Amino acid sequence: MDERKFAVLKAIIEDYVATQEPIGSKSLVERHRLKVSPATVRNEMAVLEEEGYIVQPHTSAGRIPTDKGYRTFVDRLNEVRPLSTAESKAITQVLQGAVDLDDVMQKTVKLLAQLTGQVSVVQYPILSNSVVKHIDLISVTDSRIMIVLVANSGRLEQATVELSKPISVVTLDTLRSKLKLTLTDKKFSDVASLTSNLSKIVDLSEISSFEQIIDKLKFLAKESSDQKVMLGGAGNLARLDSSFSKNLLPVLDEIEENVVVLKLLGEMASTDDIFVRIGHENKASNLHSASIVASGYSSGDSLSKLGIVGPTRMDYPGTMAAVGAVARYLGRILGNS
Repeated sequence: MDERKFAVLKAIIEDYVATQEPIGSKSLVERHRLKVSPATVRNEMAVLEEEGYIVQPHTSAGRIPTDKGYRTFVDRLNEVRPLSTAESKAITQVLQGAVDLDDVMQKTVKLLAQLTGQVSVVQYPILSNSVVKHIDLISVTDSRIMIVLVANSGRLEQATVELSKPISVVTLDTLRSKLKLTLTDKKFSDVASLTSNLSKIVDLSEISSFEQIIDKLKFLAKESSDQKVMLGGAGNLARLDSSFSKNLLPVLDEIEENVVVLKLLGEMASTDDIFVRIGHENKASNLHSASIVASGYSSGDSLSKLGIVGPTRMDYPGTMAAVGAVARYLGRILGNS
């Protein structure tokens, strides 16, 4: 596509995002300095329509961009629009005020939804390459033990074990001390192998209780398919296109079960680059009227992901800037945890 056609396509997209109305050649000439006559604009629009970049939704109406048009626009963005000083300051103030990982995640999804006006999703830091910074065994009763694992990213995992037989205080203290010595500053992915030969430290009469604790510990440390995610900005759907909202509502139901969103984030390249998937590029049919803008963020040695889901008619430069900035800042916050 030559520069003149791209200038016309860019103008159509910008006006359509702003007005939500099909765009005619006359309005383009009036609003944009295209340096060509209305007749030339009409000719260029005819070519863009013929090549599938724009479409006429109704007879005698103006044109709106297609998925192909949005994709060309996104791919040819020379630079992502920088955030305003107020937006950058908001990211710093909001995330610096977080008190723990859950608070960081909650503030991040809320902030990203506010900055973009879309539905936001943040994946919790992945455990596989994270390091165990703290482990504890807490006796609730003599047959109920709570296991607490804290990663260097700040992610906390805990679970309660109901033992088939009570475990003595001495044995629990011994096991706690041994686990701290064995696992502290070791990768979560190594927990299973590092705990495989610890049974010799306990009395045979308590071996079954020991094995129950170790099995639950391995389960907590294992990287599983149901990674934790947090969703924000679902209320923004009320302000979006009715057709988009209708199509996305079933997806939101699935997002609550982490199914669709994890698949979407999992399809991203494992980098901190901005990733954009538009309309029918999404495999899920419910997302054919949606776009996903996402990025990876670093937390220790692992890369997790965050992003937004919104209509294809969105402010791509602004959204990409917000997603990238929040991802970078979140990575810095968790990297210093």
